[in-house]
Amino acid sequence: MTTKMAINAKDIFRNQHRLIRFIEQSIRLCSNQSLKTAQQQHQKSNATADFEISASVNTEYTHAPEPIKHDKDLGQQFKASQLAVRLATPQQLQPKPDNDEELGFGKLFTDHMLKIYYHKSLGGWQRPEITPLENLVMHPAAKVLHYAVELFEGMKAYRGVDGKIRIFRPDMNMARMNLAAQRSGLPTFEGKEFVKCLARLLSIDSEWVPHTEAASLYIRPTLIGIDPTLGVASSDSALLYSILSPVGSYFKTGSNGAVSLLADPRYTRAWPGGVGNRKMGSNYAPTINVQKEAAARGLQQVLWLYGEDHQLTEVGTMNIFMFYVNDQGEQELITPPLNGLILPGITRDSILSMTRQWGKFKVREGVITMSMVTELLNQGRLLELFGTGTACVVSPVNRINYMGQDLYIPTMEQEKPVHELIRETLTDIQYGKVDHPWSVVID
Repeated sequence: MTTKMAINAKDIFRNQHRLIRFIEQSIRLCSNQSLKTAQQQHQKSNATADFEISASVNTEYTHAPEPIKHDKDLGQQFKASQLAVRLATPQQLQPKPDNDEELGFGKLFTDHMLKIYYHKSLGGWQRPEITPLENLVMHPAAKVLHYAVELFEGMKAYRGVDGKIRIFRPDMNMARMNLAAQRSGLPTFEGKEFVKCLARLLSIDSEWVPHTEAASLYIRPTLIGIDPTLGVASSDSALLYSILSPVGSYFKTGSNGAVSLLADPRYTRAWPGGVGNRKMGSNYAPTINVQKEAAARGLQQVLWLYGEDHQLTEVGTMNIFMFYVNDQGEQELITPPLNGLILPGITRDSILSMTRQWGKFKVREGVITMSMVTELLNQGRLLELFGTGTACVVSPVNRINYMGQDLYIPTMEQEKPVHELIRETLTDIQYGKVDHPWSVVID
């Protein structure tokens, strides 16, 4: 190969994402239907819907996360303007899935990743870089391997009906990630700068964002302590990175799309003063064996209980909501409060904000106990029970195995289920059918 040919080939690989985007925008909308058709159908459905989906956010019901306060000795912050890019060679490119609608969860990964190192001895955060997807190399004494000094986030990128790629409320993920970093003794960072770096990564691997509303591209930002020293202490070196994975449904559900749960008070996921409200790997490893026990009983997930009164906290890795008729005869949506036992989910916060803005039924945060669930069931007042989260959006529950007894929840028997309306509203925002400030377009 001549020198001139090599230079031309290098230019092609460096700009391949621009070529891909041009082809996508010129040849197809990357959707089963045009934006105009989707919006017309959405407007038509709204004309007869119980609730109107607002394209704005009422500040009475939602608020932006508080800016993070960095430690004084943290050192320099990284900036997206410093981002370096090293694209994958043709030999490093991964094969794309044949069918987006048959994707599992977290088994395939895209061609590139984002990495940002922190070294206190070098002045703080280093230059961010996008590289081909590659294995991490670290010292065997790295703190993440011994003391679980790590945390992560879960986000998604959606290909809208107009072909544009969107992410959902990334500022909330960044705020939650920084709070977990503070709790772990890991360095905090500027969330806006990290989101800009993520946007560049998404633009490079944009062809991996599924061309269907049945799937999306999962984004896994991760922060780990890599200080090569033994001893329980904060880590003076860290790695902030993100990988991408095209995903379909997270849960294996029953034939009607609902999940069944094991509620066993012998097992506790979190406790007061702990870190149940932070997205750390140490919260998840101890749940795996209990999940296996649920599966052995023919159940899909675990309903985590706490305390002598058996309070409902989370469903697997999801927040939980209950829709019922209260003592005053009113329909009410309730979810457990942020009391340190549960994760402050972005989907949870969005549902609370939306439903309060609708004003069609009572919405509150409050303790839910198993005795409350059984009493409401016996009185015919429990209407729906469902989990919520980034991975699943909304997951209805139809059965709970509790104290050796099966409790059948009529979630799927409602004529106009609230959980379906919530799911449709959120996905309409995420896939660009509704213009909304929560949905951020990736340029």
